Amino acid sequence: MVRTRFAPSPTGYLHIGGARTALFSWAFARKHGGKFILRIEDTDLERSTQLSVQAILDGMAWLGLDYDEGPFYQMQRLARYHEVAEQLLQNNLAYRCYASKEELDLLREQQRAAGLKPRYDGRWRDAKQPPPAEVKPVIRFKNPTEGHVVFDDLVKGKIVVANSELDDLVLLRSDGIPTYNFGVIVDDLDMNISHVIRGDDHVNNTPRQINILKALDAPIPQYAHVPMILGADGERLSKRHGAVSVMHYHEEGYLPEAMINYLARLGWSHGDEEIFSTDQLIEWFDLATISRSPAKFNPEKLMWLNQHYLKNKEEVHIAELMTPFLEQDGCHIPNQQYLLKVINLLKERVNTISELADAAVYFFRPLEPSYDLKAQYFNPEAKSILLYLIDKFNSLDWNRQAIQDEIKKAAATFNVKLPKVAMPLRIVITGEAQTPSIDAILELLGRTETLKRINQQISYFPD
Repeated sequence: MVRTRFAPSPTGYLHIGGARTALFSWAFARKHGGKFILRIEDTDLERSTQLSVQAILDGMAWLGLDYDEGPFYQMQRLARYHEVAEQLLQNNLAYRCYASKEELDLLREQQRAAGLKPRYDGRWRDAKQPPPAEVKPVIRFKNPTEGHVVFDDLVKGKIVVANSELDDLVLLRSDGIPTYNFGVIVDDLDMNISHVIRGDDHVNNTPRQINILKALDAPIPQYAHVPMILGADGERLSKRHGAVSVMHYHEEGYLPEAMINYLARLGWSHGDEEIFSTDQLIEWFDLATISRSPAKFNPEKLMWLNQHYLKNKEEVHIAELMTPFLEQDGCHIPNQQYLLKVINLLKERVNTISELADAAVYFFRPLEPSYDLKAQYFNPEAKSILLYLIDKFNSLDWNRQAIQDEIKKAAATFNVKLPKVAMPLRIVITGEAQTPSIDAILELLGRTETLKRINQQISYFPD
């Protein structure tokens, strides 16, 4: 059975690269009717936090990346790592190393000065001398000194690494905490992981992990190393490129289905398909079609996708997502039907739920026009036009066509172009200069609210 895993370190939020790795692992398991496991690699005691764990869980829940087993925590499995390390010691496949930090620092300095690659020199590998009493040892793996590690990466193809390039890595630190490379292979072994899908920054770790698995006479998973994500400028992805927590995009009003669609296209493709559902992703997903080249993160493309999903989403679902944003803005929603009509009017004009809520605020509470707008549009002529409209609106059959006709009549009566009527009216009603058609806004607001807002602002117009 296909069994994949996502194994983040809880030292920060769930970022774009991590979310894509999780998505690919999840989609592969779902495609093959397998299991997707969540593992929290929390052995970095200084940087791991419960807050980060929760941020990862929240991010995965928002994206809909449900896991079948877990979350498993490495710090709750220490006894198991010690057991496996002891097994390697007993079989002369590992040894205790008593080299002090000062010794190892000096060794690295000497190697660099000689133009050599810094690496452990195996000084305790077959040592016969008694161990120093003042040093707590680490446990190192006896890496083979001859031959090669060969594996077929499901993305990169055949990879060959000489064992002579690998030193004896630490399995357990002196405090008994496993290193990344050791914890990973014990977990992958115990959890029967069949496919390891992860970023290609781990390619150099894979030969080491394969050697340990071979020493344990354990099955070797298949590996798929996914190229990294770069910014549009080709540099390593960072916050300045928009590579923030996926929950930041949730807070900004992006839709999870848009984010899933976008993440999937970061380095994977199915023909020329740009827009597809999660079900289609599962049906089509194939590791063989992951690009070997780095993907480039494009926030504009993500926003375009989000706009597409927003325009095609049912308004009742948009309302659920939008309501918290409006409430945060101090808006009172009179009823669901009114909100749905507002959404219908505005959703083609915005890119995110957050933008939609911002654009809708004036439907739920008056907005004060800015000083610049008042200076530009609050003049005696505009006041006369608005007083004229107050009189006409009082007896008008309140519908969009009738409102539009009355605005046109006002322009003709005062011998001005239509914007001379519509803009002051728009400003006093919405507080903004850019909105949908003013007749549609007035129809939705209703006669009472429309007249109330005009009367509230009319005193600010000079005679």
